[in-house]
Amino acid sequence: MKYLHTMVRVSDLDASIDFYCNKLGLVELRRRENKAGRFTLVFLAAPGDEDAQVELTYNWDPEILSGGRNFGHLAYAVDDLYGLCQRLRSQGVTINRPPRDGHMAFIRSPDGISIELLQKGEALPVEEPWASMPNEGTW
Repeated sequence: MKYLHTMVRVSDLDASIDFYCNKLGLVELRRRENKAGRFTLVFLAAPGDEDAQVELTYNWDPEILSGGRNFGHLAYAVDDLYGLCQRLRSQGVTINRPPRDGHMAFIRSPDGISIELLQKGEALPVEEPWASMPNEGTW
């Protein structure tokens, strides 16, 4: 058995590509449009980790997507948790659960999918402004 991908349904493909690729740093591996089925599939992965993919599914006909927490979350190990959180924050991404412990943070996609960011290896030393930053919203 081999893990292939996790599917996340999205309501705005452009906003989702901007979030997952331009802000979070994933890369687009392939895209498939199905005119008969009226949907687009976009497969993404972290650079160098193409075996763990996220499939964005965009249905062309409008639909209401709600919640996101019933999905659970995606999780990524990152080289510099503080640096990534600062970069995301400077691009307008809310850090819902700041990396107060130098180990873990949570953000949300434009469709409310929780994304857990974990520091690779040992936790970073606790530092401000993260140590005293409160949670914002739900994660």
